[in-house]
Amino acid sequence: MRRLLATGVLVAVLISDASAQTRKPPRRAPAPPVAPTKVVADVMCPAPLGVGVTTKIAFCDVMTGRAPASGIIVTIPDHRGPASLTFDLHNRHTYSDEEVKSRRGYRRYTATISVVTMDGAPLGRAGVQNEFRTAADLVDRVGGGAGPSGVKAVAPTGREPIVITIPEDVNQVSVLGEKLTMERIDGTATYTQPDRPIADISNVMVEYRPARNLKPKK
Repeated sequence: MRRLLATGVLVAVLISDASAQTRKPPRRAPAPPVAPTKVVADVMCPAPLGVGVTTKIAFCDVMTGRAPASGIIVTIPDHRGPASLTFDLHNRHTYSDEEVKSRRGYRRYTATISVVTMDGAPLGRAGVQNEFRTAADLVDRVGGGAGPSGVKAVAPTGREPIVITIPEDVNQVSVLGEKLTMERIDGTATYTQPDRPIADISNVMVEYRPARNLKPKK
């Protein structure tokens, strides 16, 4: 009887040892993803329109063109996965009290722009369309004008929120103007010639997940 008990104990010990040897170590939980962050973008604006007198927002003219280096350059921080470039797109209106009072101030604007990489690869296109009738249709007046009120005649009108997805390997993009169509009570005109301001952008932001283990830049 004792031999049977000893044998049973020995078998149990051997089974326990074998089970311990084949048991897999517990898996480590994966590191939590880096939380996204949203920041004001680093923007190089070749043609600033100015700052709104009420909103205090800076507006930048979008010029027509095809060369990325001549556009509005936006720097995207180093990021893991795609990032989101967001901004507000506006039409441009040359305001005249006289035209508004005489009911000749009507305009219908349609502006289109593109966002490309610095080597010209397209990332997205966007447009804004709105009608202007009175000063209430302006987003804001822009300071720095020579008139008695100290505001410029040109002002942003309309607002279209734009979102462009930026690939992980892209750290700089260019915003370029494509075409402006302007409808008046006396006809329609389309503008595509280079170096013409056809729209404005404001509130340029970037939302991204910071890249981990970045090598220090020299």
